[in-house]
Amino acid sequence: MRVQAIRIHETGGPEVLRIEEVEIPAPGAGEVRIRHTAIGVNFIDTYHRSGLYKQALPLVLGQEAAGVVEAIGEGVQGLKAGDRVAYAGGMTGAYATARNYPAERLVPLPDWIDDRTAASLLLKGMTAEYLLRRTHPVQKGDWIVIHAAAGATGGIMCQWAKFIGAHVIGTVGSEGKIAVAEANGAEKVVVTAEENWPAKVRDFASGAGVPVVYDGVGAATFDGSLQCLETRGLMVSFGNASGAVPPVAISKLNERGSLYLTRPKLADYVARHKELMESAAALFDVIHRGAVKATIAKTFPLSDAAEAHRAIEGRAVTGSIILLP
Repeated sequence: MRVQAIRIHETGGPEVLRIEEVEIPAPGAGEVRIRHTAIGVNFIDTYHRSGLYKQALPLVLGQEAAGVVEAIGEGVQGLKAGDRVAYAGGMTGAYATARNYPAERLVPLPDWIDDRTAASLLLKGMTAEYLLRRTHPVQKGDWIVIHAAAGATGGIMCQWAKFIGAHVIGTVGSEGKIAVAEANGAEKVVVTAEENWPAKVRDFASGAGVPVVYDGVGAATFDGSLQCLETRGLMVSFGNASGAVPPVAISKLNERGSLYLTRPKLADYVARHKELMESAAALFDVIHRGAVKATIAKTFPLSDAAEAHRAIEGRAVTGSIILLP
């Protein structure tokens, strides 16, 4: 079967994205073929495209999509043609009209959630789930810092943390994004372009600093994030939107007050089927309750994937970006 896909043959800027016809075989044992209806665009896609995260080439990009099961491979149980499913994280290959995918890594979609919402929230929402509930279990009353509070993942995290009952200090890159961060649930907002923003964070936290900082921005905010932490606080560096964090001398953690540092990724928190289902179920619960809402900033045809990458890397988007096959 031949399908349309966005593939790269070399790493670089958005211009390396090409729409091509590729051949996919019949689903193998344990696989299903999915016809995509909505594809999520995430920052990790740009890391694969640029070569920051190494992948074998040629490569079909994308780690998140929703769609309909079209064909079943040998040994697959619990799924049938016509079922609505989604997936996030793991293997690349989502930027296509259809693909084969391991059945055990698919998340069945509830009837009440539409495909575009699922494709806009699953990867970012499960990221928020593991960060807030497992990397550091946030408790009611905690003061925490969430970077990029007007962005897609940061916005979901702010909403979820507010639902838990935490006091969220959100950061944004410019004053124009303050209102968006506040609408997402940030109780206080700091502009990281302003001088000495970590001191403002500490002031909001009664001068002692916060127990945890969630930093998906990377190089531009890393040092400042360490300054925001209380003694024995945890620095969670989970993204590189502004570029990769340079090598860090571990003595810096000692100097700042016996700090902890982790660099987690979603794949390690949903590696087992049970973890995947539990993470997705927790996300669907807060969506159904209305605590977390999808904000789809822009949609692009699959053929315009390069423009979608320019939009997300321009950091002017205050929500999710979706590709439509």
